[in-house]
Amino acid sequence: MGVISDRIFAYDFPLLLVPSRRGRGKFTLFESVMFARLKDIEARYKEIEQLLSDPAVVGRPGVYQKYAKEHADLSDLIETYREYERTDRRIGENQDLLNDSDEELRELAREELPQLKEALESLGERLKILLLPKDTNDEKSVFLEIRAGTGGDEAGLFAGDLFRMYARFAETCGWKVEVMSSTPAGGMGGFKEIIALISGRGAYSQLKHESGVHRVQRVPITEAQGRIHTSAVTVAILPEAEEVDLQIDPNDLRIDVFHSSGHGGQSVNTTDSAVRIVHLPTGLIVTCQDEKSQLKNKNKAMKVLRARLLDAAVKKHNDAISETRKNQVGTGDRSERIRTYNFPQGRVTDHRIGLTSYSLESFLDGDIRFMIDALTTNFQAEALKKSA
Repeated sequence: MGVISDRIFAYDFPLLLVPSRRGRGKFTLFESVMFARLKDIEARYKEIEQLLSDPAVVGRPGVYQKYAKEHADLSDLIETYREYERTDRRIGENQDLLNDSDEELRELAREELPQLKEALESLGERLKILLLPKDTNDEKSVFLEIRAGTGGDEAGLFAGDLFRMYARFAETCGWKVEVMSSTPAGGMGGFKEIIALISGRGAYSQLKHESGVHRVQRVPITEAQGRIHTSAVTVAILPEAEEVDLQIDPNDLRIDVFHSSGHGGQSVNTTDSAVRIVHLPTGLIVTCQDEKSQLKNKNKAMKVLRARLLDAAVKKHNDAISETRKNQVGTGDRSERIRTYNFPQGRVTDHRIGLTSYSLESFLDGDIRFMIDALTTNFQAEALKKSA
């Protein structure tokens, strides 16, 4: 299939115990290991700072950039750790003041201690999250793939609504949206399928939990009796794969060219500009015909193919996410849903975390930040439970 570059950002530390602190009392085993790790990471952080000021490193742009990135990746963690240390020291100092002969100082210390302990607890939880293994794809751009499932024309219309929702959210994040390929749903509008590249740092980290079946309940515009119909649309979020992530053997590809077609199959132009790429080892097929240039269609199709191959390779490589790409989004059946959009009630509900909002209109207008943050917090909490 290809080769995945080994760029996993992780630390491998021995099991070390550190003394308990006055601010926290007795540490759990998990916390002891955590602080042992933090001391080692801080030592590495100081080492990088020295390297970044070394003329020998500054004179080599590639090496300097590598260390600068590592420094940036660690800065949030180290700043939080140092704030934790400062707060812990202040707690110790205030506890000492409780035994001071000056009543005024003792009172000040008593008043400040609860706030300091609360801040220390919050910083400790933040450190646990920052120490979680990082998804190596989090900083990448993504391919958004939306396909109409059950529901006929109504599913196609909702596929168009979801694409508009994600495009508007991407706009608020300063990301660029480029349609790679699309298949119209018919005269009613919407899409049978639409694939878009959302370019922007951190796009995958924000959108990766959107994969799955999205269910819509509303009265179709063609429904004369006002009956509510239920339809489904599948969404897949794939990290963009660069050539350094995955190498594809040209001999594994069959590339066909043909006339682009529009609604009803009529020819869009008279040149063979449409491109179909078949990856022979896996049978994956990607077609692109949106551009008038054969070269542009080929480049777009290769980007989509590379992302799909990387997605499949990562799932196979990691047992925790070894499901097939079809299992990521289900079959498109209405019963397999991660989220429901109920128009009569103006409600959107994410079934994974039980979160409901009655601001459906603004949600579909791209105001989905609260949902993304809630999902991120939920999955971080689950990861913490597993690591404790």
